[in-house]
Amino acid sequence: MGMASWIAATLRQYPEIAIFLTLALGYYFGKFTFKGIGLGSVTATLLAGVLIGQLGITISAPLKATVFLLFLFAVGYGVGPQFVRGVAKDGLPQALFSVVQCVLCLLVPVVIAKFAGYDLGYAAGLYSGSQTISAALGLSTDAINRLGLAAADAKRLIDSMPIAYAVTYMFGTVGSAIVIALVGPALLRIDLVAACKEYEEKQGGKKEVGGAGTAWHRWEMRAFRVPPGARVIGLRAIEAEAMVPNARVFVQRLRRDGVIEEATADTVLREGDVVAIAGSREALVSIIGERAKVAAVAGSRDSLTKAASEVSIEVDDPELLSVPVEGVDVYVTNKEVDGKTLAELAQRPGSRGVFLRRITRGATATTIPILPNTQIYRGDIVTLVGRTQDIAAASKMLGVMDRPTDIADVAFIGGAITLGALVGALVLKVSGVPLTLSTAGGALIAGLVFGWLRSVRPLFGRIPSPTVWFMNSVGLNIFIAVVGISAGPGFVNGLKTQGIGLFLWGAVATTLPLVFGMFIGKYLFRFHDAILLGILSGARTTTASLGLVCDRAQSQIPALGYTVTYAVGNTLLTIWGMVLIMVLARGQ
Repeated sequence: MGMASWIAATLRQYPEIAIFLTLALGYYFGKFTFKGIGLGSVTATLLAGVLIGQLGITISAPLKATVFLLFLFAVGYGVGPQFVRGVAKDGLPQALFSVVQCVLCLLVPVVIAKFAGYDLGYAAGLYSGSQTISAALGLSTDAINRLGLAAADAKRLIDSMPIAYAVTYMFGTVGSAIVIALVGPALLRIDLVAACKEYEEKQGGKKEVGGAGTAWHRWEMRAFRVPPGARVIGLRAIEAEAMVPNARVFVQRLRRDGVIEEATADTVLREGDVVAIAGSREALVSIIGERAKVAAVAGSRDSLTKAASEVSIEVDDPELLSVPVEGVDVYVTNKEVDGKTLAELAQRPGSRGVFLRRITRGATATTIPILPNTQIYRGDIVTLVGRTQDIAAASKMLGVMDRPTDIADVAFIGGAITLGALVGALVLKVSGVPLTLSTAGGALIAGLVFGWLRSVRPLFGRIPSPTVWFMNSVGLNIFIAVVGISAGPGFVNGLKTQGIGLFLWGAVATTLPLVFGMFIGKYLFRFHDAILLGILSGARTTTASLGLVCDRAQSQIPALGYTVTYAVGNTLLTIWGMVLIMVLARGQ
C-alpha cells in the first residue's frame, strides 16, 4: 500500500483527522487576500472539505449539529446588546432599515430561485452565498430535514447547498464591497471624504471637549513649578484646571516642601508647589515656554499670552512624574450613562483624571470614533488610561472592569444553549402547519437574550472575547468542514451542470438588494451620507465593504452606522435560511 492510499484509508477510518486537516487547509488558504478581499476561512474550509470529501468519508450527524449550536449561541451572545438596543431605543431607524434590507435580501433570491427553477437545495445555497451568510446553511438543513422527504431526496437537496454556496459566495463578498464602496457613492453622488468631515464637525470634531478624536488618548504628564504671584495660588486643583480653555488637564500630584502628595479635585495650590499635570500633548505645549500663560478668557487660545504669569518654566522631576498608571478595559453596564455623549460624561466627577483611548462596540469589535458627541451604550468596551484610583472611580461610574481572563463560564454556556434548544424544539401547529424555531434557532435566540442580560447584569455569564471568537469561527468552520466533506462526491458534477448560470444569478441576488437598499436609506430613511454606507454594510453583514468604505472615506466615521444594523442583520439573515425553505416548499 502506497503512502497516498494509506492516508486515504486512514482518513476514512478516522474522520476526525479529516476534519482537522480541512480546518488547517481552510484557515491557511483563507487568510490570503488581495487588497483586503479574499476567500476567507469559511469558503476556503468548504472547498478544502469538498476536495477531501472526494475520498468518500462518512461523518456522524451529531457532531455537525453540536458545533452549529455552539456557533449560533456565540453569534447571539456577541450581538445581543446591540440587537436589543437597536430595536428598543434610539437605534430604531437603523434597526428598521436593517429589517427592510434583510427582507430585500430574502425576496430577491426567492424570486430568482422560482424563475430559474432551482430546487430547495440550490436555492438555499444561492441565498447563503450571495448574501455571504454561512450560518443560514445550517437552518436550511434543519428545515429540509423537517419536510418529511425521503432520506435520499433530503440528502440530495442538502448536498446541493454547498455547490450553490461556493459558486455564489465569491461575488457575494467581492461584489458587495464593490457595489457598496465603489458604485454606491457614484450612484448616490456622495463625496465620502467631505461627508465624513462635515459629520465630524457636526458631532463636535473640531472642539477639544474631552479630546476631540485625539485628546482623550494622546496624553502625557509634565511637571511645572507655581511661581510667586501666580493666579492659581489659593485655587483648588479643579478650579485651576478649568483655566485652561477647551481642554482636559488634571493636577495628578504635587511636591510640597520636598514631599510628594497625591492631588485631588479639592487640593489647594500654593506658591512653590511643583505640580504634575496630565493632559493632551497640545494642551500641555500651550503652557510650556518662556512666561507661559493660562487664559483668563475661556475659549481664546490667543489669550494664553495675555494674563499674568501663571506657570513657570517646566521642571524636570522624574520622581514626581513616576505616577502609577494603568490602562483598563471597562465594560459599560450602567443604565445612567447609556446613550450619554463623551462631552456629557466628561463633566461628571468620575471622569476626572481619566483619558479615553478606544471604544469597541459589537460582535465584530468595531472601533468607534472618539468625538465629543459620540454616544456610549451598554455593552460597549471602553479602554481608559489614568491613575489607579481615577480608573477605579471611572469604572464604577461606567460599569465594571473587564480585566483579562482565560476562564469562561461554561456552566452558563451549556445551560443557556440547552434552554434555547429545548424551546426551539417545541412544535406549534397553526392550521395544521407545524411551526418551530428548531434547536438551531432556539440557540440563536438564547444567545441574544443571555448576551443582552450579560451586558446589564455582568455578574454571570462571562465569556472572554477569544473564547467567543473560537466558538464563533471554529464552531462554524467545523460545521462547514463536515458539510463540504459530506457533499464532496456530488460537488464536481453539480458545478459542471449549474456553474455559469448559477454564478450570474448569484451576482444578481447580491447586487439588486444593495442597490435598492442604498436608495431607500438615503431618500426614505434620510441617513447622513457619512454613515449611510456603513449602515448598509452592517445590514448585509459585509465587513469587507465596511473596510473599503472607511478606506475610501479616509475616516472611521462610517463605522458608527455598522454595529446596530449588523446585530439585526446577522440575526435575521441567519433565520431567513429556514424561512426561505418554508416559503419555497409551500409553493411546490
